[in-house]
This record gives sequence, structure tokens and C-alpha cells, in this order.
Amino acid sequence: MANHSQLNFQDASSPIMEELMGFHDHALMVALAICCLVLYLLTHMITGKLSSNTVNAQVIEIVWTILPAMVLITLALPSLRILYMMDEINEPDLTLKAIGHQWYWTYEYTDLKELTFDSYMIPTADLPLGHFRLLEVDHRVIVPMSSTVRVIVTADDVLHSWAVPSLGVKTDAIPGRLNQTSFLASRPGVFYGQCSEICGANHSFMPIVVESTPLANFESWSSLSPS
Repeated sequence: MANHSQLNFQDASSPIMEELMGFHDHALMVALAICCLVLYLLTHMITGKLSSNTVNAQVIEIVWTILPAMVLITLALPSLRILYMMDEINEPDLTLKAIGHQWYWTYEYTDLKELTFDSYMIPTADLPLGHFRLLEVDHRVIVPMSSTVRVIVTADDVLHSWAVPSLGVKTDAIPGRLNQTSFLASRPGVFYGQCSEICGANHSFMPIVVESTPLANFESWSSLSPS
């Protein structure tokens, strides 16, 4: 999860988030190169001797037409690649349905004998020592590590958004509509998120907690959980 004064992203916990962080760094390098070029030209114009002699206007027009096009291509191609990767869902190992309510989440493991539970934020007065305020819930989403999980997201009342930054997942929950996304947790751990769509007075109090465990632990948990 994020720390105080953190300037960068959270540590990536899925292949998609690693790709997103790589594209972010790539875009920043392109922006840095553009800024350096503009700064150099401004400095040269301010400090250099003014002259009425310029290079051929056709050459200038060709340069300032081709260069921006090349910059856009270097940004568009990696972006499109990641967009297609995020939309691709091939034979998921587990399907999870997340239903947004005011102001809690309901989860359904449709592959596991209709395992269903509600997930509420733990009030500050009841929070165990060492847990995170406004982020911990009474029932976590447990998923197997290194397995493709498809998440079907919808809402029961108003707009919500199911978002877990470290997994690179953010999908709107819309009443009457099913949206889907997927993720693969590449390491065990606990990953925190929150509703990212303003949904009413208690919008800030419906966190999301995803716990990634080895497959054996997941199977033990699913067999002990009430249906």
C-alpha cells in the first residue's frame, strides 16, 4: 500500500501493473526529452544573436510535422498494446463477482458452490492493533496466487468503482450492467483498494482488501468458508 510522502506508484503485484509502470516511465522519458528540447531552443533564442536569415521554410515545416508524429507513435503503440492486454481474458482459473452497495461490497465465488459474503469496513473503534484505519474489512477477498482471476463488477444502487492500484485493476460498477476485468497476483500478500467513484456520503468508507495466498491455502479457506 502507499506510504506517506510517496511520489511513485505502489509496488506492482501483477504483470499488468508492471506493464503500466513501465509505460509510465517511458512516457516520462519522452516528456523529459521534449522539455529539454524546448528549453534549449528558448535559451538559444534568448541568448543568441537575432538574425533575419532562416533555413528553408519547407525544411522547418517537414521537421515540425514529422517529429510530433513520431512522438505520438512512440506513445500510442505501447499504450495500445497494454490496452489489449488488459481486455484479454483467456480461460480464467476463478471467477469473482463484486457487487457495490451503499456502502459495502458483496462478493460471490460462483465457481465454489455459491460462496457469498458481504465485506464491510471495520470501524476505527473495533480495529485490531496494527491494522490500517479506513482500509481494513471484516471479510477479505481471498484469491489463489499465480492464477488468473476474472472479476465481474456491477452495482445494486448507484455508481461505484472497484479499484486495487497494486494489481492494476479499476473497473466501474454500474447498476444493471456487468463489467469485467481480470488480474493475476504474482506474489502472496494483502493488497488494498477503495471505491474510486463518488457514491454518496460514505464513499470514503467502502475499502477493498484482496489477499493472495498459495493455492493449497486457498482451497483450505474455501472448504471451511460457509456457503
